[in-house]
Amino acid sequence: MNSKIIQNLLLSTLGLMAMASCTNLDVEEQDSIIVESSGGFTAGDPTALLDAAYNDLGAYTDQANMYSLSTHTSDELIPPTRGVDWGDNGVWRTLHAHTWDATHSYVLGAWNQLNERIFKANQILASNPSPIEEAEAKFLRAFHMWHVMDLYGQVPFREVTEGVDVDPRVLSKTEAFAFIEQDLNDALASLATTGPSADNETATRAAANFLLARMYLNKAVYDATVDENGLPALNFNAADMTKVVEFVDAITADGYSLESEYFTNFQTDATSEVIFVSKGGTAQNRWFMTLHYSQNPSAWNGFTTLADFYNTFDATDSRIGNYPDPTGNDFDGIGRGFLIGQQFNDDGTQTIDSRTQLPLQFTLDVPLAGAATPKGVRVIKYHPATAGKYILMRYGDAVLMKAEAIMRGGTSGETALEVVNGLRAVRGADALGALSDADMLNERGFETYWEGYRRQDQIRFATFNNTWSEKSVTDPFRVLFPIPQQAIDSNPNLTQNPGY
Repeated sequence: MNSKIIQNLLLSTLGLMAMASCTNLDVEEQDSIIVESSGGFTAGDPTALLDAAYNDLGAYTDQANMYSLSTHTSDELIPPTRGVDWGDNGVWRTLHAHTWDATHSYVLGAWNQLNERIFKANQILASNPSPIEEAEAKFLRAFHMWHVMDLYGQVPFREVTEGVDVDPRVLSKTEAFAFIEQDLNDALASLATTGPSADNETATRAAANFLLARMYLNKAVYDATVDENGLPALNFNAADMTKVVEFVDAITADGYSLESEYFTNFQTDATSEVIFVSKGGTAQNRWFMTLHYSQNPSAWNGFTTLADFYNTFDATDSRIGNYPDPTGNDFDGIGRGFLIGQQFNDDGTQTIDSRTQLPLQFTLDVPLAGAATPKGVRVIKYHPATAGKYILMRYGDAVLMKAEAIMRGGTSGETALEVVNGLRAVRGADALGALSDADMLNERGFETYWEGYRRQDQIRFATFNNTWSEKSVTDPFRVLFPIPQQAIDSNPNLTQNPGY
């Protein structure tokens, strides 16, 4: 292979040099950066690099890697094996059952994708970007670095001036938090101030404030020591919680508000709540991965929700979903939200299961292995007929971050109950008379199900180590994922997380 490595083909930022092929490495240098194996680099076009970095956000739309680590490990999703379908050598089942190890392919895949994107942001910053390009690159670096910190608890970091023969230094959670916060604070000075839009594909002040709110809401987790039972001892600092309130209030001041019709958030005409969407990728995997073959020719008949999670919903809550009017629409009979019971075609006739030739009826019960094709309640937020761009940050989520921060001691002119009931009123749910920790966790489930943050919520509310469905493992160390064995082998500065 050529002594120069085309950086945008690297597997990861850790200097892993393995390639599937050594052919077709000629690229236009204005679109790439040439990295010498012995150190040094040739600056690229920051505008082209930044555009590529935004397209790289498409990795978050996949059903594997980052999404799988954050959602398959939670109590809101189950990946049943149906005959030979979705067996995949147990890659999904081990996430649900909390039996993954350092060789799990998605633990490695997420690590490589995230660290590669951090390094690409470093390349932009070293290529003489304009002030706004610098701010956006710092936001993207912070976004990816935060995911590494949250999932793995330590962050490798390489300067672009360092060759692949230099072992990246490793930031602790405390060091990474400070680094990310500094990037976001630096970015805020130059980022654009925009209101909500279905086309918010670039970093804005609202997006930076959203990420800061997310970080500070989870700061007790990142700062936690382990108690005598091996569980994180969480201490939510009131000053940190007040910062969450302030960050969310800044988003509100930019013109964001709750959407009057919940599922409009996930359509092409979304308006009020959309803070940041993925430029790369689409939302199609979110319906491919759950719909039955007989509902959509491209569907995979895969993931479902759990009965216990579904049963927490109030029947009057609009977020539980609805079926379209079967006359005069193009919804193909597919409902929105949770699909349960008999399914229908667009003309109102029953959908027939093409495998069994029986009416297609989704059931609450679903086993992790050996599931029949119709078992399990399906989940549709992005409808095939109306889906908009894939949302990475949404105002409804921010509102509940504020409510939780107030509940945990943050200062605000509103009470947590007032904030939650204000959101519930818009969503068509009855007002709560009081607000417990369990109520708050449930409310986050009602509002943000299958949006990729349930693992974080459960860790923060100390339920991630509970049992559910066919998950009996309660290992406290699984609040962090292992450092992939490949990474350990290639960088002696990394140490394996406890328990692995």
